[in-house]
Amino acid sequence: MSTLVVTSGGRTRALGADETSRLGRWRVSTFWVMLLGYVGYYLCRGNLSAAFPQLSDAFGYSNTDLGLIAGWSTLAYALGKFVNGPLADRFGGRKIFLLGMGGALVANIIFATSSGLISFIVVWCVCRYFLSMGWGGIAKTIGAWYPPHRHGTIMGLVSINFQFGGVAAALFAGFLVAQGIGWQGLFLYPAAVLSVIWIWSYLASREAPRSVVEGAHYEVTASEPHHQIAEFSVDGESPRVTQIIKTLFGLSIFRHLLVFSLLTTMLRSVFITWITKFLVDIGMLNVDAQVRTAVIATLGVLGTVLLGWYTDRYARDGDRARAMWIMLSGLGFCLLAVAFLADAGPSAHIPIVVLLALSSFCLLGPYSMSSGCITLDISGSEGAGSCTGMIDGVGYIGAALATLGAGILSDSMGWSQVFLILSLFAFVATGTAYMMSRDYRRELLH
Repeated sequence: MSTLVVTSGGRTRALGADETSRLGRWRVSTFWVMLLGYVGYYLCRGNLSAAFPQLSDAFGYSNTDLGLIAGWSTLAYALGKFVNGPLADRFGGRKIFLLGMGGALVANIIFATSSGLISFIVVWCVCRYFLSMGWGGIAKTIGAWYPPHRHGTIMGLVSINFQFGGVAAALFAGFLVAQGIGWQGLFLYPAAVLSVIWIWSYLASREAPRSVVEGAHYEVTASEPHHQIAEFSVDGESPRVTQIIKTLFGLSIFRHLLVFSLLTTMLRSVFITWITKFLVDIGMLNVDAQVRTAVIATLGVLGTVLLGWYTDRYARDGDRARAMWIMLSGLGFCLLAVAFLADAGPSAHIPIVVLLALSSFCLLGPYSMSSGCITLDISGSEGAGSCTGMIDGVGYIGAALATLGAGILSDSMGWSQVFLILSLFAFVATGTAYMMSRDYRRELLH
């Protein structure tokens, strides 16, 4: 197993007791910052979809209009992934993580003081660009603080942040709506909470073990069960970003992962953006829809943690993708059932919520694996920022089209057609995950 050691002057030594204690405290503290800090990110991200019903009432926006805000800002998010992932490798994950958090809370304040569709689109594009800094920063930081054989479990736990972040955002927004807060408050109050989280995150985290004890790093042993697939370093030096990108594209598992990310991010983005509005459109009250959205997101938390834990312990030959394609096949059937029930009226509300909760369970685990522990399996901490940036960047280009397309299609043809198409995407993603499973076994066995 990997162990923490200190290298200084070309010589490697074991950690002292005091050094071990200090590193242990900072590792736990940094873990909690990456976990709870990203929940804060979601308070200033998930509030947009929560505000959709109020924005529609206040300004007379159709789903197509609201889809323009979501679609263009998701495209800005994708662009930010391509740019900010490599920046995390270049400047450090923690720095990028904190910068993104600060930019997002300022953008939320500006959004609350804006009016008009164009200004909403522009400001939310800026907000989503800053929000795109978060996950690459997390992957880079966690990869430095934890050994490879724990990446599945740790990234599964850390991934609770965006799953629970969706829950927290929905519950917080639901509370504000129940208190009669207008749409502006749905952006101002989350920004106020995030400002406090930013201060704590700055004080309670460090970039890597070497930031606490000079020269500290993980030494990977020959018996390491989950070794890094791509190797970048030359003569012990940090690799260039161009070298990382070239190496990654030479791997078939990475190329399949890009397609997988495209499909699952499209599915997840439609869930995040439109589920509350969908439930309102089929006849639920706004407050009830907010609460049910939180329940649906909670099942995604459970699926994420269980999948990460399972693949660390039981994945055959280190093949994490096998469990992923099995879960995604269940997603396809759940979404297909929702498509048939979408127009059935109030009697179908409970079955629809149950099916959406099962869909969340089956989707969010595999999705989080793609830019979580699989990224670290492939690239390690050295290339985590660039690898995550490309994976998420491609995914969110598709998500931009999906969020806009779902709004347009729901207006013109109804929600049943939206879910019918989503089920098709889920089955194609299942096939892609199966191909990744085959690549995983081949790469790791060699």
